[in-house]
Amino acid sequence: MTERLYYTDAYTTQFTATVIEVAGDRVYLDRTLFYPTSGGQPHDLGTLGGEPIADVVDEDDRIAHVVARPSRLTVGQQITGTIDWTRRHDHMQQHTGQHLLSAVFEDLFGHKTVSVHFGDEYATLDLDVDMLSADRTARAERRANELVMEGHLVHVSFENAATATGLRKPSDREGEIRIVEIAGIDRSACGGTHVRNTAEIGPVTIRRVEKSKKQVRVEFLCGWRGLQRARADFDALQKMAAQLTCAVDELPTLVANASESAKAADSERRKLAERLAVYQVREMRAAVEAAADGVVRIHDATATVDELRARAQAASLEPRTVYAGAAGNPATVVFAASEDSGVNAGAVLKPVLAAAGGRGGGSPRVAQGSVPSVALAAEVVATILQVTT
Repeated sequence: MTERLYYTDAYTTQFTATVIEVAGDRVYLDRTLFYPTSGGQPHDLGTLGGEPIADVVDEDDRIAHVVARPSRLTVGQQITGTIDWTRRHDHMQQHTGQHLLSAVFEDLFGHKTVSVHFGDEYATLDLDVDMLSADRTARAERRANELVMEGHLVHVSFENAATATGLRKPSDREGEIRIVEIAGIDRSACGGTHVRNTAEIGPVTIRRVEKSKKQVRVEFLCGWRGLQRARADFDALQKMAAQLTCAVDELPTLVANASESAKAADSERRKLAERLAVYQVREMRAAVEAAADGVVRIHDATATVDELRARAQAASLEPRTVYAGAAGNPATVVFAASEDSGVNAGAVLKPVLAAAGGRGGGSPRVAQGSVPSVALAAEVVATILQVTT
């Protein structure tokens, strides 16, 4: 059994221990400060006997310290382990911040936390509600930061699960359980590492709220991680403001105006492209002789996919016209037929595409699809023009 020193002391960064087993790249000790991945919290990093730790795995009554290569440590050897404090303290801030935020959501709105996750860049908690308003999000964030600044003590104790009271969530374990208590705010059964005072959590920032199945996922950052993200965000905003020669506070209005202008310009571009396509199709039509059935068949090999679509729409409105072309990667085939051509574009194109290993379809007037290669697209175009003759 491994004695878990982090249960009672999350602040010590160095310890000595005895190696009790070595199995390849896994080292087992009689005692450890290394926290294993558990309860949504990532494992610690650091060194063990000078060897870098790659992973820490909870194996019920013992903990495996995974090193980068088969260990040279020997059974009975006394070694020193050193914790990566920056990573450890970051996890302590995020985890205690999560307890605080979960307690706030439940206290203010009755929203219970059903699961949590602590990643390398952000942490999340899932609430048992299907929506969370911006107002409630802001209120919870503000209340959490008020409690941070009030400096409530965080205490760890060990109690019997059968008699432990006041837990935010009942424990499903039996016997002795570890309880993390934020004085006057929260009591939770938890095996994770935590700070000693809410002031140490630092600022709590809710970054995003999104629906996740029938729950709401709240993404948040605490402490140094939150400050680093805020600095990165502000630096990005400053660069944007410099490009637009405005103040940071003016960005929302300028970006909104630019977005509206871009939409208007894109709409105008599409209209011009449609008008241009009409003239292009008429030019191509004038350069091709009608077949014996009086239908003009246009093979377009000079367009992009967007141009093919615009020209196909234009061709479908011309008298006695069939139009086909291919472009793009993946290869796209576009086919059009005017109503008086006697050709059903969708009905003709679909089986030819299928025979070439592609798929697609469309209406009697305009259809399109994709095939695995440019060569196959050229074959499809040739086939559909031939079968409609």
